[in-house]
Amino acid sequence: MKQISFYSLPLLLSLFLITNIFPQSSYDASSDYLRFPQEKHLKNIRMLTPEGENAEAYLSSDNKKLIYQTSHSDIKCDQIFTMNIDGTDKKMVSTGFGKTTCSYFLPGDTAIIYASTHLEDKNCPPPPDRSKGYVWKLYDSFDIFIAEPDGSNVKRLTEEIK
Repeated sequence: MKQISFYSLPLLLSLFLITNIFPQSSYDASSDYLRFPQEKHLKNIRMLTPEGENAEAYLSSDNKKLIYQTSHSDIKCDQIFTMNIDGTDKKMVSTGFGKTTCSYFLPGDTAIIYASTHLEDKNCPPPPDRSKGYVWKLYDSFDIFIAEPDGSNVKRLTEEIK
């Protein structure tokens, strides 16, 4: 017969309290209108970006913010934004010029990185040929930048080799 060590008692007591004393919340999948009926792994899905085109959202290290690229309303060329994970406090953290992509919080959330074409042209580059389906163009004018999490102090990390 196996014995329970003294150190495992707090864990067992915690599990007992959680499963037997605290009420279990019920979940009604039919009320989750963003969930596909076949979905077995996700629930309580919530749309955080209801307008425009949005892509590549990544969590900050502390799991409190998202960084993502978007184009919507007056923003015709993808720019980098951050927001709280509940969808509040949306802020542009890229320059607002050129096309941006591939943003990420660096470990510790002390800086962000992203790619942008803004040094070559402040306007959007020409769109790719999508006659054969969706294409994400890798423009020669993309450079990689690092900045403070609020978008300030932007520094170029790449240089063109000639």
